[in-house]
Amino acid sequence: MIRVLIADDEALMRTGIRLVLENAGDIEVVAEAGNGNEAVAACRDQEVHVALLDIQMPVKDGIAAAEGIALASPRTRVVMLTAYGQEQSVSRALRAGANGFLLKDTGPMELIRAVQTAATGEPVLAPRIMKRLMERHVSSGDRAETARRRVESLTPAERDVLRLLGQGLSNAEIATAMHLSTSTVKAHISRILTRTDCTNRVQAAVLAHDAGLLAS
Repeated sequence: MIRVLIADDEALMRTGIRLVLENAGDIEVVAEAGNGNEAVAACRDQEVHVALLDIQMPVKDGIAAAEGIALASPRTRVVMLTAYGQEQSVSRALRAGANGFLLKDTGPMELIRAVQTAATGEPVLAPRIMKRLMERHVSSGDRAETARRRVESLTPAERDVLRLLGQGLSNAEIATAMHLSTSTVKAHISRILTRTDCTNRVQAAVLAHDAGLLAS
C-alpha cells in the first residue's frame, strides 16, 4: 500500500482528496495535517511514502514543510498542490526538494496516477504547469544559442528523450514512445542532466524548450 499524507488548511479539500485516493485500492491515507508543522511531524512520526502539500498553509507553508520533510523523512516523496499561475512558487518548491506538482483542480484519475507515480520515485508535473513554465522562459537569441550548445554533446537518442521530457511525459510514457525500457530511459535522463548541467527534470525541460527541440 502507498501511505499518503494530505496537508491542507481546508478540511473540505482534505476530505475530497482522501475520498478519491482511498478508492484507488493501493493507496492508504495515513495522516492529515492542517499546517506545515503538523505535516513535518506526521512524516517524522510514521512512514509516509507520498506527502501531498498545499503550498499556502498557516504556521509553516508548504514549501517550508517540504524542506522540513526532506530533513525529517528523506524517503518521503513530496508533491505540491498549487493553483494555476503560481510558477514562481513551483521554482521555489523545486529548490526545497519537492518531487512533483499538481493543480488543485486535477481530476480524480490524474490525482491517483500522480500519487502512484510519485511513490515510485518518479517526478510528477501537471502539463499545464509545464506549459506555463515554458511560457515564462521565452528564449532570447543568445539564450537559444547557449541552449543549443549545451545539447550538442547529447546523442540522438538522448535528444529524443529530452524532447519528450520537455513535453511533460513521464518516464513510462517516454519508454512507450521510444520502445525502450523505463530503466533505459532513467539512464538516458541521468546522462542528460549530467551533460547539460541541469539539476532536475524541470530545468531540463526548459532547456529543451530553449534549444528548440520541442519544435523538431
